[in-house]
Amino acid sequence: MLASLLLSVGIITLISVVLSLMMVVADATIGNYGIVNVTVNKETQFEVEGGQSLLKTLMSEGIFIPSACGGRGSCGLCKVTVLEGAGAYLPTELPWIDKEEQKQNIRLSCQVKVKNDIEIEIPEELFLVKEFSTTVESIKDLTYDIKEVRLKLHDPPEIEMKAGQFVQFEVPEYELTDEPVYRAYSMASVPSDTQHVELMIRLVPNGICTTYVHEHLKEGEQVTINGPYGDFFLRDTDRPIICIAGGSGMAPIKSILLDMAEKGSKRKARYFFGARTRKDLFYVEEMGALEERLHDYKFIPALSEPQEEDNWEGEVGLITDVVHRLTEDASGSEAYLCGSPGMIDACIAVLKDLGMPEEHIYFDKFS
Repeated sequence: MLASLLLSVGIITLISVVLSLMMVVADATIGNYGIVNVTVNKETQFEVEGGQSLLKTLMSEGIFIPSACGGRGSCGLCKVTVLEGAGAYLPTELPWIDKEEQKQNIRLSCQVKVKNDIEIEIPEELFLVKEFSTTVESIKDLTYDIKEVRLKLHDPPEIEMKAGQFVQFEVPEYELTDEPVYRAYSMASVPSDTQHVELMIRLVPNGICTTYVHEHLKEGEQVTINGPYGDFFLRDTDRPIICIAGGSGMAPIKSILLDMAEKGSKRKARYFFGARTRKDLFYVEEMGALEERLHDYKFIPALSEPQEEDNWEGEVGLITDVVHRLTEDASGSEAYLCGSPGMIDACIAVLKDLGMPEEHIYFDKFS
């Protein structure tokens, strides 16, 4: 019986080896697509070696498509219109592409492989996205698991951004990745400081970029970023605003509020920041100090699980409960939310319950 078991294991192993070899051969032969033409917005055309994803192909030509997950198909941001040459939809795309978008030939560029001539359309503003060579000017511990990374721009030396937008941070090859990868992070810096970019990066267990930043990145090192991206920015209205964030979701809200203060905004603003315990709080004094600079602003931090040693005298509870308790009517306001998908969805539900139209709710989800 043991001999039969060993024989079965040996046969299965042999079959696996043969299949692996066949895949290698197929990738080297069938997967050799040669030179293909890529046409962008009917005007820009270039030739590339086929075989890579559309996202990486465009990046190699200096055209950067936003991708918060670095091309893993788990964020749904890297959408482009493919007019021809993409083939059938993949199962990995369908969770992110609704029926209406399918009719418009919207695709996830990270999942579309460039196998033959392909024609696409992208927003014109993406041609304004640039790649920046930077130096790490400082790394600061904000909490036990969030670091603030301040980058000095060199080439180009300045960035034009809107408060609330994000950049993509390039992680070089190291033990967790055998090729450079990109991850998206909101900018915490004020737009008027065109020579610097500040990021708040929270450690995620086994996260490729977060592990690199927290365990390997040093001051003085060179870092490549590209951007700016995103439509999460303050709308030009006179409506009161409600900001809600948690953890590193502080970044774009900080940028928006600092920008408002510099421009002398007269809009009413309430900033609700949620954390578990006091050790998860940061920038409390800085955000509170904006009450002296902004016309009608209040910073409201809240702890959901305050510890006895915290000696906390502020608001207690889930941030959604605090927002609901301290907001009487949100029908004439607009909201800016940044945090995890679960937090964002819960906040949207609360704000709608308070009368806020969903079209006045702007958010930036991250995992």
